[in-house]
Amino acid sequence: MSMRGRHLDAYSMYKRGTREHGFDAFDKEQGPERLMNGVGKDIGVPSWKRSLRHVLVATLSSFLYGYHLGVVNETLESISRDLGFHGNTMAEGGAFVGSLFSGLIADGVGRRRALQLCALPMIIGASMSATAKSLWAMLLGRLFVGTGMGIGPAVAALYVTEVSPAYVRGTYGSFTQIATGLGLMGSLFIGFPAKAIEGWWRICFWASVAPAAILALFMEFSVESPHWLFK
Repeated sequence: MSMRGRHLDAYSMYKRGTREHGFDAFDKEQGPERLMNGVGKDIGVPSWKRSLRHVLVATLSSFLYGYHLGVVNETLESISRDLGFHGNTMAEGGAFVGSLFSGLIADGVGRRRALQLCALPMIIGASMSATAKSLWAMLLGRLFVGTGMGIGPAVAALYVTEVSPAYVRGTYGSFTQIATGLGLMGSLFIGFPAKAIEGWWRICFWASVAPAAILALFMEFSVESPHWLFK
């Protein structure tokens, strides 16, 4: 009771002082809870809307990961027929190499720059795959794409966690998994005509350049991770 009394006395003294400066109406709206906590509600609980756009941009890397995992499923037969090869092992090797360095890159240059760096080999690799005339050109393109695939998802998950308010962190974290699933579905849908239309597989690879370019561009206008800035 004595502690509560001290709180009320302090609040009463604050009210008398602020009335002299014309803040009485503001205090009535905010209430004593704000004053006792020492910070406002807007500061302690930031709006989920402020970080949503940054989260959506980052999840494009997960979308591209899913897309490039599935892009050869429907198109492999026509690719093999046109270029005379079978398999997709270089993408797996590239992803392994990229994943080895994803943590070092994210800590070294920041989350934003790391996501931009993952978009660059995806753009180059997809363009090389789309214009490939030989087995080795396709494999080299898939190696570039795989490198971006190894960097992007890990950094995206880290970035989303660090820019999300605590009360929606789980929800925003699930966006990366949803984006991966959407990427897989998108690659399957766009690949359906590949068996009927000659050269359609090239369109499938070109289609992935657009979201990668959007990721690289929009990340320039996104916020950096507060955790990385603090470090």
